Amino acid sequence: MHCQRWIIVLAAMVATGIPALAAQEPVTAPGSGSTTSESSSASKSKRTHADELLLRGTVFNERGLAMREVKLRIRRANEKKSHWETHTNSRGEFAIRVPPGSDYEMQAASKGFETQTRAISAKDSSGDEKIIFHLKPAEGGK
Repeated sequence: MHCQRWIIVLAAMVATGIPALAAQEPVTAPGSGSTTSESSSASKSKRTHADELLLRGTVFNERGLAMREVKLRIRRANEKKSHWETHTNSRGEFAIRVPPGSDYEMQAASKGFETQTRAISAKDSSGDEKIIFHLKPAEGGK
C-alpha cells in the first residue's frame, strides 16, 4: 500500500516537471563560489580528542563496592567554578576529556558520603589519567 503511494507521488513529480530529490543540483549562495558548506562546529575548533586528556576511573564506597550516580566535577586549579561535570555509571566508572596543559581538581560527591577532592596535573600528562575514589560515609548520617 505504501509503495504504491510513493510510486504515484514520484510519477506525479516527473509528470509535472518537479525534479526528484536525488537529481537536484546543490544550491549555492550568490557570490560564494562553492557548492559545499563547512559545518559551523568544524570551523570553530580544530582540536581533536587525540589532543585532550582523558580522565577516567572508578568510585568505590568504604566496603569496596562500586558506587553509581556519583557526581564528579572538574575545574582548573586556579579557578573557582567547575567547567566539566559527569556522573558514574552503574559500575561506578566515569570518563571525561579535558584540555591538557593545566592543573585540575576533581571532586566526587554523593548523598550520605563525604566529598573528596583530588589534584590532577595535566601539564606533563601522556593523555590518559586513572583516578580512584574511595568515599567514606558522612559523619552522623546513614
